[in-house]
Amino acid sequence: MTALQLAFVIPLLGAVGIALAGKWPNLRESITLATAVLLFGTVLQLLDPVLAGARPELVLFETLPGLSIAFKVEPLGMLFGLIASGLWIVNSVYSIGYMRGNQEQNQTRFYVCFALSLASALAIAFAANLLTLFLFYEVLTLMTYPLVTHAGTDKARAGGRTYLIILMGTSILFLLPAVIYVWHVAGTTDFTAGGILPAGMDSGAVSVLLALFMFGIGKAALMPFHRWLPAAMVAPTPVSALLHAVAVVKAGVFSVVKVIVYVFGLDTLAGATDWLVAIAGFTIVAASIVALHADNLKRRLAYSTVSQLSYVILAAAILAPLSIVGAALHIAAHALGKITLFFAAGSIYTAAHKTEVSQLDGIGRRMPWTMAAFGIGALSMIGLPPAAGFISKWYLVSGAMSQGAWLALFVVLLSTLLNAAYFLPIVYRAFFRPLSAEAVAHPHGEAPLPIVLALSFTAFGTLALFFFPDVPLALAQQLVKS
Repeated sequence: MTALQLAFVIPLLGAVGIALAGKWPNLRESITLATAVLLFGTVLQLLDPVLAGARPELVLFETLPGLSIAFKVEPLGMLFGLIASGLWIVNSVYSIGYMRGNQEQNQTRFYVCFALSLASALAIAFAANLLTLFLFYEVLTLMTYPLVTHAGTDKARAGGRTYLIILMGTSILFLLPAVIYVWHVAGTTDFTAGGILPAGMDSGAVSVLLALFMFGIGKAALMPFHRWLPAAMVAPTPVSALLHAVAVVKAGVFSVVKVIVYVFGLDTLAGATDWLVAIAGFTIVAASIVALHADNLKRRLAYSTVSQLSYVILAAAILAPLSIVGAALHIAAHALGKITLFFAAGSIYTAAHKTEVSQLDGIGRRMPWTMAAFGIGALSMIGLPPAAGFISKWYLVSGAMSQGAWLALFVVLLSTLLNAAYFLPIVYRAFFRPLSAEAVAHPHGEAPLPIVLALSFTAFGTLALFFFPDVPLALAQQLVKS
């Protein structure tokens, strides 16, 4: 069995094993960790061949002549696959500490759905054509719905309804017609370097098709189809990390970049993306302003994600090779930085039962590891060295300057200031303000060790990616050369 086949078989078998071991928590969680490690090791086996120019393929079956459910590992998919499978290991360690520390119910269902979500994410990452991507894009939505509604409360169910209605609604109303239209005009849905649309296609039709894809890929959270993301914050923090860093939103912006590069092609879109630059820029700034005024920590992080995702869309819409590299790198940088921030938020909730920014006075003295990691994640989101977000923003800005995309450049600079305005006060409050009277009366330390280990690891990874960006950079550069 090839590594590509194993990449799908391992999480599916893991889900079965987790379900069977549900009565024995230690065994169940051991299976979860073993599955995650095996999956990452399997995906890692594909890296050297892809860097060497190979494109491993797997065809499951053909539905119609030339229309198949098939997989092909190309550079962008390789990067997404590494991110998703690698962070599943860390998220599993974190989940053990969080789910036990908060005595969460339905833990077996949680771990099963997580494994199935990872299988879906990898199917999206390695999809060889639009039909396969669309199919598993929908499966990922369905597999994550039980995670969003995990708490079982009225608020959780309401958040889950919003999540399902927006994501399923946009994909059926916009994305599916776009896929069908591409099949109609191109005769194929296979992802191909340089695009697959026929030469000389009417510019108006290109713009409409682009709009169908951009708004149909609701997981990218482009305004006005972004509300599912803050609504889904009713989920436990490990699920928030899955939504924001490991699978869901990454599947969204990954699909945006893949469609622009492999369906349209940069040359076909020349002059057709000005409106997308404007919408992405508006989303970046508007979401940053909402985050600036949000006192609830997870809500602030959620709107930060809405903003950061549109950096990827903005970079792709600039259509410069440098900005495409920046878009791919930002998928990786955001994954590490944002998972660190959500891990820290969950750590604070678990140890101190705090959910609001205004409650965090002096908490850095009680939880130094957690808040130091939060500070590193914040630096990456702002785009300051020595954190990974600096590198992706560097390429984004360089691409904007090479194309004379001054609106995009202005948006990046303004949003960087806004990012600093809503992140740095949290760090200042945590380390430089005195403890609140309530905190003095109810002392606490750090969260359980698995939580602290996980957030420390991802914070270290955020720094390491700044100093050692070789692998993601090589994959991102292959993307624009392929």
